[in-house]
Amino acid sequence: SALFNFQSLLTVVLLLICTCAYVRSIAPRILDKNKEGVLGLFWKCARIGERKSQYVAISCVAMAVTILF
Repeated sequence: SALFNFQSLLTVVLLLICTCAYVRSIAPRILDKNKEGVLGLFWKCARIGERKSQYVAISCVAMAVTILF
């Protein structure tokens, strides 16, 4: 149902990016061995979370404010 609601889709994408970046910071071998294919999506999300961390953080705060209010 998150595909049909734009706010839910953004929430899922932000959570995926943040989770992948966190997992890569704790155990980088899990995501580094899967850089290609379908599982490469998680590696790419981790890279986005690391390189664009300020924008991801601002987006997470903005999403939290819109959900709360």
